[in-house]
Amino acid sequence: MKKIVKFGGSSLASSEQFKKVGTIIRSDQSRRYVVPSAPGKRFANDTKITDMLYRCYEQAVNGKDFETALSAIAKRYQEIIDGLSLKLSLKKEFDAIRDNFKKKAGRDYAASRGEYLNGIVLAAYLDFSFVDSADVIRFHEDGTFDPVLTNQLLKDRLSAVEYAVVPGFYGATKDGKIVTFSRGGSDVTGSLVALAIEADLYENWTDVSGFLIADPRIVSNPKCIETITYKELRELSYMGASVLHEDAIFPVRKAGIPINIKNTNAPEDPGTLIVEGTCKKPKYTITGIAGTDGFVSINIEKAMMNSEIGFCRKVLQVFEDYNISIEHTPSGIDTMTIFVHKDEFEEHEQQVISGIHKAVNPDHIELEPDLALIAIVGRGMRATRGTAGRIFSALAHAHINVKMIDQGSSELNIIVGVRHDDFENAIKALYDIFVLTQI
Repeated sequence: MKKIVKFGGSSLASSEQFKKVGTIIRSDQSRRYVVPSAPGKRFANDTKITDMLYRCYEQAVNGKDFETALSAIAKRYQEIIDGLSLKLSLKKEFDAIRDNFKKKAGRDYAASRGEYLNGIVLAAYLDFSFVDSADVIRFHEDGTFDPVLTNQLLKDRLSAVEYAVVPGFYGATKDGKIVTFSRGGSDVTGSLVALAIEADLYENWTDVSGFLIADPRIVSNPKCIETITYKELRELSYMGASVLHEDAIFPVRKAGIPINIKNTNAPEDPGTLIVEGTCKKPKYTITGIAGTDGFVSINIEKAMMNSEIGFCRKVLQVFEDYNISIEHTPSGIDTMTIFVHKDEFEEHEQQVISGIHKAVNPDHIELEPDLALIAIVGRGMRATRGTAGRIFSALAHAHINVKMIDQGSSELNIIVGVRHDDFENAIKALYDIFVLTQI
């Protein structure tokens, strides 16, 4: 059996956390390939190494003395090395970083050094081979990811080593220029390695015991999801649930490799298993609830709109002209509503309104800001009658007015729109009716 294990920044923030990681890896010989993030926060007011690197690089680019900032970063790594009693020096690596900062090697290069250095330290601690991601994760010259070449490079390199550490978050172009994924991109690296080695399981270790049914900042002690499908995870991630980088599911989904979200600080907890499909009946009707606020609705009214060919296309073209993405477009016979992100819309709101008037000559346009969207997701909803009724009932009992409802054709999710002021109460009400009371 082959497992790829990825550890997040909180799991590798200190020598104490490193020791936990070492115990986890050594307890199972099938954990053969490890993807580390850069050291995260050791305590609430601490600074992540990646953020320290960004600040240090900005000082270098602006011609300021960055030695103090670079020394602080080196000190953090030395504390880990000393805590692990390793005979390891990173002087050569920091000399190279100093030179490349002076040469203005780029923000991606600066950010990637956190994972790079942590990979060297972890490989030394585990006595694993170190494989630089710059050699095996390939990007095109324009900065876009090259999945085909990456998969081949990883296959070729990892077939020659039985145990290896591959730093997360970054890769390089053919000429060696460092390129990073978006923040949290170490999850993606883990997925790519899992695909390349044809892993049986991808374990993603973090500081929570799996994927929670609802946001713990809103719902007190929400229950953990035992099993979730890739489709369900995609829906929840899009609406703000953030345990796993949403792009990380695609490589392993293609190969049918399951992902297990685990807690470094509670390794015995089963965590959440993410799978392509399952016959396992979910414990609750829903799998999870996620939401995000900061939306605005543009309500367009025009008599006989439904008989006007091309009406919707003309309206949507106006938003495309101003590079505004559309979230949802519920409509009626004489009405059409567009939901968009408020921060994208505000900059061009008057131009968009004017453009809609020119395009379709509506009878009336009304804006409603400060809205939130909440997704209720679950494969169990397909076989359960009255799910929408329960949603409306829960929100009505909480005195919350529903501004919009949208259900996908897959019957996997229902999205409701509410006012910003009702956002948290709505999530609490939905969690209560589907999980706590299980009506």
